[in-house]
Amino acid sequence: MRRRSLLAASGAAMLPALPSRAEGAVDLLLVLAVDVSRSIDDDEARLQREGYRSAMTDPRIIEAIRAGMLGAIAVAYVEWAGSDYQRLVIPWTRIGSPVEAEGWAATLARAPRVALSWTSISGGLDFSMRTLSESPFEGTRRVIDVSGDGVNNSGLPVEAVRDRVVAEGVTINGLPIINDRPTFGRPSPVPLDQYYRDSVIGGEGAFLIAAEDFASFGNAVRRKMVREIAGLPGPVFG
Repeated sequence: MRRRSLLAASGAAMLPALPSRAEGAVDLLLVLAVDVSRSIDDDEARLQREGYRSAMTDPRIIEAIRAGMLGAIAVAYVEWAGSDYQRLVIPWTRIGSPVEAEGWAATLARAPRVALSWTSISGGLDFSMRTLSESPFEGTRRVIDVSGDGVNNSGLPVEAVRDRVVAEGVTINGLPIINDRPTFGRPSPVPLDQYYRDSVIGGEGAFLIAAEDFASFGNAVRRKMVREIAGLPGPVFG
């Protein structure tokens, strides 16, 4: 019940209503699962959101979407922090044209932001899997796209949740942000890109693309989304 109350209190009412079931088929169901833990300050959060907004409206992304057999994807935007906080910021939205992409980007620009402590990648993956199960669209592929700047330090072990999600036929791709600021909680025992490779990503064609810092995040998002939408095989590192 607490997770449901957090969803209601986080401004979900200002977002478009969820579409009815059986909205139709798309080439890809894509959950963008974004870290909003305390290690990410306001400037970094803005860079993250701007990265996703500019990527979604980039002509290369639109071209990749329209090149699919069905010419459309469905996207859900999730923010996560500790094990007790995950939020559906933008519900499932069909994107198959520049107009639909611009509408999605405008919705993200209006959405309020909440920053909380701790980093539960496992909680974010679990919530993303439930979001996939509630999609009103049918997708030929299902992908969870996880971005963050720290290791799992809250909730279940991320490897166990990763394995469970992959067993359901879902691919998990990663966008680790190599942040030079201090993190909260347990530091990574290995470089963050290696941690994502070993403990977070998985499934058919899984890959990661690391952002060297928040300033380079937008370019990394575009590169990764083109590969995800086009269904190009992994792994790719760096």
